[in-house]
Amino acid sequence: MRRLYDFELSGSCYKVRLFLSFLGLDYEKVPVDFVNKEHKTETYLKLNPFGEIPIFEDDDLRLRDAQAILVYLAKRYDTTNSWYPDNAEAMGKISQWLSTGGGEIMNSAGARLVKILNYQMDLPKLQAGAVRAFEILDHHLADREWVELGQPTIGDIACFPYTALAGEGGIDMSKFKNIARWVERMKGLRNFISMPGIG
Repeated sequence: MRRLYDFELSGSCYKVRLFLSFLGLDYEKVPVDFVNKEHKTETYLKLNPFGEIPIFEDDDLRLRDAQAILVYLAKRYDTTNSWYPDNAEAMGKISQWLSTGGGEIMNSAGARLVKILNYQMDLPKLQAGAVRAFEILDHHLADREWVELGQPTIGDIACFPYTALAGEGGIDMSKFKNIARWVERMKGLRNFISMPGIG
């Protein structure tokens, strides 16, 4: 039984929902009350001691971290072997963007938490960190349609949500034309699903 511990407004949970949709997989959603910090309760910490979402379960397997879950789903269920191909060069290239999606681009997620949920964090620093990441991503996309391999991969999925949601963190994305085109390409993929904040 596949199960996702999920918060509808979380971009990290959305990464997993989006990939599950691309793969055409059924699963059970277990809502987590992120706003009231259910993910920090004793019950939830038994599932993930880091107190973070998402968590994904597949029968006896339990995984935390959106990027790790994307890798698992690709290797377990992608019959096309296209989302995370089985060769060292492709895996290395894609993994760079898995790290970026779970690292530098998360500055955008932090800015969004400040603007939407009034988290007490350094908003200007978060916005500046996000803009730096988006400048690099936009430049990278200047001569390609996808982050690597000339096709959509889990690297694209890892970077997509908090890039597409950056405006909710008060980040002006108007100058990032290559990113804007990439976002539209992502939305055009078969079985794409949206989330609040992504039109």
